[in-house]
Amino acid sequence: MKLNAGIITEKIAETKAFYTDVLGFGVSFENEFYLLLHTPDKRAEISFLLPNHPSQQTIFQKPFLNQGMYLTIEVNDVDKLYADIQEKKIAIEIAIRDEPWGDRHFAIVDPNGIGIDIVKYSPPGE
Repeated sequence: MKLNAGIITEKIAETKAFYTDVLGFGVSFENEFYLLLHTPDKRAEISFLLPNHPSQQTIFQKPFLNQGMYLTIEVNDVDKLYADIQEKKIAIEIAIRDEPWGDRHFAIVDPNGIGIDIVKYSPPGE
């Protein structure tokens, strides 16, 4: 089984630029109403769909309302990505920090209002 989360949004172009330029995602497929992106290692994908597109059934037409969703992206070097994102002048919503349960992470927001938690998991005390 494979999961591909999808977000229905008017901001296809802005979303593509954000995920490819800021996070290094690649384009798996795109057309005038649909965008499928993959993580740099190609192990996961996420899709974006224009709302109210006539090719789609009713349940796939209502746009995301910019709240109530987040993504977690696990990386090997969270400090390097943090520095890279700061250089690109992307707003940091939560500054890099260590949690008592072992995570080292920071958060940004994509063009659709989706919070993205970028994390390096480590056992506590490491």
